[in-house]
Amino acid sequence: MDKITQEPSMDPLAENSNNSLFSHFESCQPSPPAVFLLITAYAIVTLVGLLGNLCLIIVIGKQKESQNVTNILIANLSVSDIFICVMCIPFTAAYTLMDYWVFGEALCKISDFIQSISVTVSTFSLVLIAIERYQLIVNPRGWKPNISHAFWGIAFIWAFSLIISAPFFIFHQITDDPFRNLSSHSDIYMNKVVCIEVWPSNEERRGYTTTMLVCQYFFPLGFIFICYLKIFVCLQKRHGKVDKIREKENRLNESKRINAMLISIVVTFGACWLPLNIFNIVFDWKYEALMSCHHDVVFTLCHLVAMTSTCVNPFFYGFLNKNFQKDLVILLHNFRCFESQKLYENIALSTVNTDVSKGSLKLNNMPANI
Repeated sequence: MDKITQEPSMDPLAENSNNSLFSHFESCQPSPPAVFLLITAYAIVTLVGLLGNLCLIIVIGKQKESQNVTNILIANLSVSDIFICVMCIPFTAAYTLMDYWVFGEALCKISDFIQSISVTVSTFSLVLIAIERYQLIVNPRGWKPNISHAFWGIAFIWAFSLIISAPFFIFHQITDDPFRNLSSHSDIYMNKVVCIEVWPSNEERRGYTTTMLVCQYFFPLGFIFICYLKIFVCLQKRHGKVDKIREKENRLNESKRINAMLISIVVTFGACWLPLNIFNIVFDWKYEALMSCHHDVVFTLCHLVAMTSTCVNPFFYGFLNKNFQKDLVILLHNFRCFESQKLYENIALSTVNTDVSKGSLKLNNMPANI
């Protein structure tokens, strides 16, 4: 997940392979329909990701009376996703399609640096949300994170992300080395440069990228999976208790909806980022396997799937929530100068606390949230 905008064919550690790759450069060019489809797909993902996350932030900001840990963490997740939409998708699409860098050395360093920070913040925001939900659902009588804890957690993951992403700023640079010995297309690529990582050694690069892979993907995904698995088991047990005491049917339906949402979150997060991480692993340890005319297409498809996570998160955390839907309608009505109508009433996922006593299941409703 760390090298989300790296152009594989421009790896300086594969200079000998570059000559072979560029010797077949003409046959590697995508067709105009393929370019159009890729640009359209990236544009849709960017637009949906931006609008979805902006809507989440605006709605959360207007809920002054019900601001809580979950709302704050979701807003932080949306901020990081917006950074990905702004600083990752446009530059990656342009760089992959053009095969050279036109945005200057400063942006070469800053863009990948910000992208890595945003990806790390996104994944660890999901971790914080999983911890908060675990405490509120599985261990409702134990420690409960408050708003102060949420802000401290957010500050920590941003600082941590900045520190571990620093090598992207340090080792990224622009160079014209890959174009110097081209036997063809010399006019097209005259005075052109690429934006690449230049490390002191291949071993250091592999060590860093492997560590980032563990920190940005495997560890967060494993932790989230364990938290949600325990939540799922806990809710399943409560289903049985609800059956025994014949609680209202709508309570069962609400628990089933929560289970489905939790499973979907984990599966979607893992599925969106898995292809790009597999691509990066192969590139790090055996880049020769990717030195073909189709490597750009494969990279672009893997990257595009990963970027759809910025669209999926608002969907799961917002558009499947009745509170968010009604708040969004009210927001749109206010934007169009219409009067707001009725308020909403719904059980929020992160605030479902169950307390079984005296033969009945009591659901303690805290202030409504996203």
